Amino acid sequence: MGRKWNNIKEKKASKDANTSRIYAKFGVEIYVAAKKGEPDPESNRALKVVLERAKTYNVPRAIIDRALDKAKGSGEETYDELRYEGFGPNGAMVIVDALTNNVNRTASSVRAAFTKNGGSMGVNGSVSYMFDATAVIGLEGKSLEEAMEILMEADVDARDILEEDEAIVVYADPDQFHAVQEAFQQAGVSDFTVAELTMLPQTEVALDAEAQTQFDKLIDALEDLEDVQQVYHNVEAEE
Repeated sequence: MGRKWNNIKEKKASKDANTSRIYAKFGVEIYVAAKKGEPDPESNRALKVVLERAKTYNVPRAIIDRALDKAKGSGEETYDELRYEGFGPNGAMVIVDALTNNVNRTASSVRAAFTKNGGSMGVNGSVSYMFDATAVIGLEGKSLEEAMEILMEADVDARDILEEDEAIVVYADPDQFHAVQEAFQQAGVSDFTVAELTMLPQTEVALDAEAQTQFDKLIDALEDLEDVQQVYHNVEAEE
């Protein structure tokens, strides 16, 4: 799990460096989640997940409120949730999740990003079977022993609990996301360093320098697309 945590940290650091783009994507994601049910995180668990993620990226309250107000008011824009699967250099596996109000535009843009950067599109299921949907919760201020005891006392199941870079990282099934957070919140944890619903690869691959450079260009091109919300892959984080 350690190397997977390295990939998550690398991805988060990259997003932190592109705040305006990330804030815009969160605005869309919050709006879509709010439109699925009540625009209240206490009754809309999907919205609560998005807002918890937004908090770890320091998304400004004004952007969150604007998206929620749009969902509460006259916002009638509809978005489709799409998943694309494909391959990068040396057979690296890539999953792309998108929210779009123009399916043809998004499909064309994603395909172009793959083909122009040494990749290729795959069919549905060609890649995702090698990934596991996972809740990842990171926190500081607790020891590994304390974290394990907190989850045991709350009767919360976790796949794994690790200590990484002076932080505790909990991996759990997606339906345990809120239970993990609530257990730690009851134990006095108010902020989380990571709160993600992600796709973790079952195995990872290492690329040589040339392939890594090409792969990085592919990931950058995909993440730069307006409609793309998340990009997952199975390439090891560079040391």
